[in-house]
Amino acid sequence: MTELTQQEQANMDDASQQYLTFIMASEEYGVDILSVQEIRGWEATTVIPNSPSHVKGVINLRGTIVPIIDLRQRFGIETLEYGATTVVIVVKVAMSDEHKVIGIVVDAVSDVFSVNDADVRDAPDFGDDTNLSFIKGLTNAADKMVILLDINMLLGSEVLPEASQLSNLINNIDAQQPQAVNA
Repeated sequence: MTELTQQEQANMDDASQQYLTFIMASEEYGVDILSVQEIRGWEATTVIPNSPSHVKGVINLRGTIVPIIDLRQRFGIETLEYGATTVVIVVKVAMSDEHKVIGIVVDAVSDVFSVNDADVRDAPDFGDDTNLSFIKGLTNAADKMVILLDINMLLGSEVLPEASQLSNLINNIDAQQPQAVNA
């Protein structure tokens, strides 16, 4: 009887994943918890000259130089002054045949949710000119819509979507939330 229960548990584990969720501009996003290395409070960075505006600089994390990216700026969302809840989520990103550690600045960390694969809906189709490869899908968690991000596609790609394209995409997803949930 115990083996059957363990087997059932293994099957349930295979069909779900845990996501760390965070808030940006009143929207909730999630990243696979297995990619999260640590969560840190905001601290000043060493600015890198001629870097894009969303790259806030680098920090030295126990001997590893970690680039810090403001995800709000990268998504084309209005910037805010960093406050007490502003955090840096340090993630490990797969790039080609290696892994890179990158920090993403977000407004606040929310929660950890287990999401069943069957509960994840595809992102709405906005045509060929909109790259949605960095969105795993949409799901409801605790009565909130959560946009699940594929951190490897978002940060591990040499060709990231343009900030204006991301901003338009997020606004369009908000407009289509009921359809995505009921799909």
